[in-house]
Amino acid sequence: MRLKQLADFLAIVECGSIRAAARLLGVSQPAITRSLRRLETDLGAHLLQRTPQGILLTARGRVFFGRVRAAHAELQKAQDEVTNGAATEGSVSFGVGPTVGSLVVPEAVAIFRMRYPRIQLRILEGFAQHLAPLVRDGTLDFGVGTRPQRKDDSTLTLKPLFTHELVVVARKGHALRGARSLKELAGAEWASLVPARAGESPVKRLFASARLAAPGDAIQCESYHLFVALVSGTSMLGLLTRKLMAERPARDCLEVINVEETLPSYTIYLFTRTGIPLAAPAAALAKAVAAASRRLTTLS
Repeated sequence: MRLKQLADFLAIVECGSIRAAARLLGVSQPAITRSLRRLETDLGAHLLQRTPQGILLTARGRVFFGRVRAAHAELQKAQDEVTNGAATEGSVSFGVGPTVGSLVVPEAVAIFRMRYPRIQLRILEGFAQHLAPLVRDGTLDFGVGTRPQRKDDSTLTLKPLFTHELVVVARKGHALRGARSLKELAGAEWASLVPARAGESPVKRLFASARLAAPGDAIQCESYHLFVALVSGTSMLGLLTRKLMAERPARDCLEVINVEETLPSYTIYLFTRTGIPLAAPAAALAKAVAAASRRLTTLS
């Protein structure tokens, strides 16, 4: 089993066909087909099957793909570090949750750029449960968001950064802006930036904790700016973090409804693959994210 065979296999899967993979790699279709057959012979297992819809992974192929993708990502990073010497070139990819990005990323990137101006950055926004698999397989160097795993899952290492407190928000001038209890808000429609847990929306959990009948399912937003546009442009209520309410554009077009009930809080973590050290540029960016988070906590 050779590295070239693994790279060919990954290209076939990611491109969806042998023809597209051959075009991407600049080789002939027969050459990449031979490479795949040799790999399957070495492993003693069929990894791919052809269908009218394209190439699909077999059951064994899916297992192999997950392992190889992560291993290949690490090998590529190792090659970049050796080739680039002091690691002044290359790339870093990381993911952030929708309640985190605007709070810590601008400052963290500014700090990072002073040391690594030529490193290419890729930033992906999404909930932690969507980012975690990409961290595990090496697509992302690290993620920042809510707890992305079960407490007994040791595949990721978590570092707590800061705590978010939730508040109820509405567009300015909303008819319910004077409400002082959740009971008064039960008939409203809701939106939330907080991810569902165990299939249950945070709005339903909030009302259940107050022993109130839950309103209908909240609209789940994975974009901060879309959430603000939705709540400010409709009669919906929303759950937003207190830290984000202090920032534009939320503070310009939304207001807090101060209810008597205690609203929940949740912790934001930086998560990496357990046992896999970050390359120097990624480690520097993770450190900058942690520094920006400490400043955020100090200002709370």
